[in-house]
Amino acid sequence: MIDPVLSLRDAKLALDANAGRVEILHGIDLDIRASETVGLTGPSGSGKSSLLMIMGGLERATGGTVMALGHDLTELGEDALARFRLKHMGVVFQSFHLIPTMTALENVATPLELAGAADAFDRAEAELTAVGLSHRLDHYPSQLSGGEQQRVALARAAAPRPAILLADEPTGNLDGPTGEAIMDMLFGLRDRHGATLVLVTHAPELAARCDRQIRLRDGRLDTLSEAAE
Repeated sequence: MIDPVLSLRDAKLALDANAGRVEILHGIDLDIRASETVGLTGPSGSGKSSLLMIMGGLERATGGTVMALGHDLTELGEDALARFRLKHMGVVFQSFHLIPTMTALENVATPLELAGAADAFDRAEAELTAVGLSHRLDHYPSQLSGGEQQRVALARAAAPRPAILLADEPTGNLDGPTGEAIMDMLFGLRDRHGATLVLVTHAPELAARCDRQIRLRDGRLDTLSEAAE
């Protein structure tokens, strides 16, 4: 049996707030297979984004284990986590998180350079071309539309050819047609690189495109289902 790419056992997340400690995730048990597409759904405040964040080591689980590609993310220090994400994960947020003083090409090439890729700019240009931005390589984020900025973010996430792609409401700031185009590109990048894709979404039609849907409620797994053929 092939080991899961992501495996959570009794994973918990609690954060300190002014009113005291807040329990966000309650003992999550979950396995996600290689090349699987998984949609995390549920009402606002159910813990979807928090679950995605602990999968990526962007939030550290306060209990249990979070295994990614055989590494326990709860045991890695911050520097080791950053190196692991740089090499193995691509993350796309609702807010694009582009560096405003860098061109589209530089935004995509920078993580590749940090990872030591000798062909960073060639790969960055190839990924930007793949998302339809070959004519925008030298433009800064302020010169790009929201949809174009999200395409740069997609290219940046995919350029290191990560084993795991995580996306948190990647179409949340975009209009309907632009959002649909972005999702087509995201699934296309997943298909092209064979990555495991986990995405948070409120859109039923987007979740239905995934191999599996996982619904959360009050920080617990509510339902797990296979997408309809």
